[in-house]
Amino acid sequence: MVSYLGAFSLLLAALGATASPLAERAPPTVTLDGATVTGTSSGNVEKFLGIPFAEPPVGNLRFRLPERITEYTTDVNATAYSPTCPQQAVDLPLPDGLVDETLDEIIDLIYPVLFPNDEDCLTINVVRPADTTPEAKLPVIVWIFGGGFEIGSTSMYDGGVIVERSLDLDEPVVYVSMNYRVAAFGFLASQEVKDAGVGNLGLQDRAWVQQYVSAFGGDPEKVTIWGESAGAISVALHMITNGGDTEGLFRGAVMNSGSPIPVGDITNGQMYYDQLVDATGCTGSSDTLQCLREVPYDDLKSAQDNTPFLFSYQSLILTWLPRADGVFLADSPQALVQQGSVANIPFISGDCDDEGTLFSFSTLNVTTDDEAREYIEQYWLPRADPADLDELFELYPQDPTQGSPFDTGYLNAITPQFKRIAAFQGDAVFQGPRRFFMQQRDGKQDMWGFVNKRLKNVPLLGTAHGSDLLNAAYGLGEMSDYTIRFAAHLDPNGGGAMEWPKYSVASPQMLTFNDGLVPLSISEDTYRTEAMGKLIEVMLSNPI
Repeated sequence: MVSYLGAFSLLLAALGATASPLAERAPPTVTLDGATVTGTSSGNVEKFLGIPFAEPPVGNLRFRLPERITEYTTDVNATAYSPTCPQQAVDLPLPDGLVDETLDEIIDLIYPVLFPNDEDCLTINVVRPADTTPEAKLPVIVWIFGGGFEIGSTSMYDGGVIVERSLDLDEPVVYVSMNYRVAAFGFLASQEVKDAGVGNLGLQDRAWVQQYVSAFGGDPEKVTIWGESAGAISVALHMITNGGDTEGLFRGAVMNSGSPIPVGDITNGQMYYDQLVDATGCTGSSDTLQCLREVPYDDLKSAQDNTPFLFSYQSLILTWLPRADGVFLADSPQALVQQGSVANIPFISGDCDDEGTLFSFSTLNVTTDDEAREYIEQYWLPRADPADLDELFELYPQDPTQGSPFDTGYLNAITPQFKRIAAFQGDAVFQGPRRFFMQQRDGKQDMWGFVNKRLKNVPLLGTAHGSDLLNAAYGLGEMSDYTIRFAAHLDPNGGGAMEWPKYSVASPQMLTFNDGLVPLSISEDTYRTEAMGKLIEVMLSNPI
């Protein structure tokens, strides 16, 4: 069916109507070095999409540090998103009989956009208010997408919505997002990778802003990095690398569902590296890493896709993720936090209430106490003291009234262990690391905490991981407003919004996003204190 607006456009064309002034505007351009970058206009914003920022990481540049473009000599048609980087094949284990509302929620969270992928993918996007000049020096928000370090694309998020909202608030910003290598292409892990100094490539695919954002009207001295999920974890890892010295690359950070995670050495991924080597016929090579560079793309992609995915049985024990490589991450992330290797900048950090539910559908065959313990021991804590496991299982009981979705009583107990495992996973990867990080930084820098409790009534999922995106990255809720103000002033408050108090151990106040008639409130970060404290302690000693 032709939409109303589409029919109206056809009528205007039939009557010989002239185009609107906005349609007649010449495409916006920006000069980078000796090149002209041509973008598109849409309402009050201008978009420059798919600008290459590094040489294509193909051939001998595969599994190497990005070779950043330092001078543009060829004009760039920046009118469409480029392909995203190679993705892990998606395998979503949905149980039979899942209610439609929950199914729709999962699909909307994970697959909002279908996007092509290609190895030649290292591009950046810039969105700014229309007619912005290089002299504007607007605050810059750099968005890092999520996807478990295995999937994701900049095209999933329309930065124009954020820029439009910033104009509504009279706090105009420039929005930047970039593709980065994911899965095996970005987070290959092994002794060979460590020896070559090419670990965590996906984290190192992010430069460019300081040199070129001023040409778009952004201020390189007012950059805030912001991410969700893997993007938020990335933000945290950028805060702790290089001894905490940002070298002036950013001055603020916002983390939605992601903090310094409990991961260990890069050699912990050796088994998956060896699996790729074996599957691609590189076993007999004297230099298996170089052999992997020379493997045909389709063969390497197929081998990667046969490794466990984000929603496989082992779930949040990810195959491909950042690990301590001795270079970008000199030690495990949480050890670096303990050592004080943290950028002394203001930050915002928070989570959804039920972070673990989305990742617990793959373990529905785990139905008894013994099976639950075996699962946690095998995948999460294989080296833990049995006494610690005993205590954790008492603190995370089978009792569904204490499981996740939290505060839903006996509802959502799709199996006897589902809510227990969901509570454990959510706290181990999201809630616990956030609380640990904020407690460690107490008194050292300005910080604000939040918890999202909206959509609590979605069956089985509750306030699931990623459910706050509509309130944040899409610019349609209070969180995006707070983030825009934070980018402008390093303080999320202002404009008549509810006052958001700073977080401290003495007063661990959290801005809380609620359903119902009271959409915002202040609560305290004291829930599951004993359970989360023990979990943090055990995970510190037993990183993934």
